[in-house]
Amino acid sequence: MKKFKILIIIFFLELIIISFFVKAKAITKLDGIENFPISYQGYLKELEKKHPNWNFTALYTNLDWNYVINEENIFGRNLVPKNYTDDWKNTNPGEYNLEVDLGWVDSSKKAIEYCMDPRNFLNEVRIFQFEGLSYNSRTNNLNGIEKILYGTEFYNQQVSYVDGYGNTINMNEKYSNLILNAGQASRVSPYHLASRIKQEVGPFLSHNSISGRVSGYEGLYNFYNIGATSSAEPMGAIKNGLQYAKDGKNASDEIKSNYLIPWNTKEKAITGGAIFIGSSYINKGQNTIYLQKFHVNPDSKDGLFWHQYMTNVLAPYSESKSIYNGYKKSNLLDTPMSFIIPIYDNMPNIPTQNPNINLKEFSTDNTKVYCNATDVNIRIGPSTSYEIITTISNPQNMIRIRKGNQSGEKWDMVLLPNGIIGYIYQQYVSELATEIEIEFTNPLRESGSQITGMENNTVLEVKSKIITNNEIEIVNNKNKILQDNDLIGTGSKVRIKENGIVIKEYNFILYGDIDGDGKITSIDLLVLQRHILEIEKVEEIYRKAGNINKNGQKPTSIDLLLIQRHILNLKIIQQ
Repeated sequence: MKKFKILIIIFFLELIIISFFVKAKAITKLDGIENFPISYQGYLKELEKKHPNWNFTALYTNLDWNYVINEENIFGRNLVPKNYTDDWKNTNPGEYNLEVDLGWVDSSKKAIEYCMDPRNFLNEVRIFQFEGLSYNSRTNNLNGIEKILYGTEFYNQQVSYVDGYGNTINMNEKYSNLILNAGQASRVSPYHLASRIKQEVGPFLSHNSISGRVSGYEGLYNFYNIGATSSAEPMGAIKNGLQYAKDGKNASDEIKSNYLIPWNTKEKAITGGAIFIGSSYINKGQNTIYLQKFHVNPDSKDGLFWHQYMTNVLAPYSESKSIYNGYKKSNLLDTPMSFIIPIYDNMPNIPTQNPNINLKEFSTDNTKVYCNATDVNIRIGPSTSYEIITTISNPQNMIRIRKGNQSGEKWDMVLLPNGIIGYIYQQYVSELATEIEIEFTNPLRESGSQITGMENNTVLEVKSKIITNNEIEIVNNKNKILQDNDLIGTGSKVRIKENGIVIKEYNFILYGDIDGDGKITSIDLLVLQRHILEIEKVEEIYRKAGNINKNGQKPTSIDLLLIQRHILNLKIIQQ
C-alpha cells in the first residue's frame, strides 16, 4: 500500500513537471518588427515602407524546425499535383507518383521546407497567407468592408429580405453593418467574412443561396454556402446548403442554438454562419491560412499537425495571391492590416529554395559585390516571373552567396546588409566599386540617383550639361537608346559606362510628364487624374513627376490644375 502511495505521488509529480514544461513551450506573441529575428526584419521593413498601416506579430512557436519538418513529412500529409517535377515529389520507392488523391501525390521534404519557411513569402503578394483572420478592432471597420464589397450589389446597400410567408422586410442597416457585427460576435475578421461572401455567392443579391425564394426553402439564407455539398439533383448543392440553414441537417438543439439556426433572416445567416466559420478553425488558434494548412500553434485546441484544412502543400502560397489580387482590385492594400508570422527554433541560415530553382547551376560564392545601376529589382527567385522583394541602386554593396544561371539567364543570389536574401540579374553586379567622376551643370540638378531641371529636354542639350570622362548613353523608359534630337522624359535614364559595361545610372524627372514621352500634354493630365482617383496607379518616379509643387507629397487636384495651366500656356511649369 505504501509503495502504491509512493507511485501515485511520483505520478502526480511527473504530471506537474510535464505540465510545467508544456506551459514553458507555449507560444509567445510579440507585436512589432523589432521583435522578429534579424533574418525576418529586412523583408518586413521593406513592406512597412510601402504599407505603414500594416502590423506584424511574431508568433514564436517554440517548436524545433527539424521536428516540425519531420512531422509534416509523413506520407500523405502534404500533396502536390502529379504533373509537377520530381523535385517537388516524394521519390521514395513504392511511394513515388502513388496517387494519394486523384491527380495528387506525396510531396518531397524539400517542398515542405520551402513552403513552411515564412521568410520565403515576406513580400507584398505572398504575405497574405499570414493575414490575421480574427476580429481586430484596430484594423476592421465599415469603410474597409465597403471597399471589399465594392462592385457587388451588397455595396452601400440597405438590407431587405423575404420571410417564410413571402413578406418583404426592410432593415435599417447596410450589409456592411451586419458583416461588422457578425465579425464582432464570431471573433472573425469581417474582411475575411466579406471576401468569403463574395467568393461563395458572387456579386448578386439574386443568388439562390440568399434569395429567400427557393421552393421548399422560402425565407432561408446561407451566405457562406455552409453544408452546400454537391448533389446530382438540380440545384442540389444550393438545397443542401438551405437545408443546413433550416435545421443544421438534423443538428442537435445545442448546435442550432450556437449557430443561430434556423437562418430565416439575413442577419442570423450572416452572424450564425460567421460563428460556424470561427468555431471550426479560426478561434482554435488557426487564424491564418498558413496555420490552417500547417497546424503548428501549440496553444490551439487540437493536437499539432493533424487538424489541417487542406493537403495541398502550396495552398497558402496560391491563396495568398488570390487575396492580394482582391485587395489590390478593391484599393484596400493601404488600409490597416495584421499579419501573424510563425518563427521556429533552429531555422536554417538561408531559407530553403523553391524546388523549381536548380542550385546545381549555381556555384557557391562569398564575394563582396556592388549594384552598378539604378532601381534594380531583387527577386525571390532567378527570373522576372518571381515577385520583387526590394529595389536597390548603385553603389549598394552586398555579399554574393551563389553565382550562376537559371535556364540560360545569369542570376546571382545575394545577401543585402539588412538581411534580405534574393536574386539579382548578373548584368547589374560589379565586383569592384567604381569611383565615377561626373558633374551635372546648370540647370540640371542631381539628387541621389535622380536628375531634374531640364529646361530643354533634347538629348543633345542634356548631354552638353553632363561632364564626365566616361562613355554615356541615354535611354527612354522602355530602355530604347535615344538619339540627339529625341526628347528625354520622366523615367528615361543616363547610363555611365566603362569598357562598354554600365557602372552607374541616373533617372530623369520632367515635372508634368507623367507618361514618360518627354512632352506635357492632356494625356499626362488624364494619367495623373486616374492615379489620384485610384483607378490606375503609376510608379513612384511618375508620382514624383506629378508633384508639380515639389513638396514631396502625393499628387493632388492642385497639381492637375498646374499641369492644365501649363498646357494652356497660362503658367509654365518650372523644372
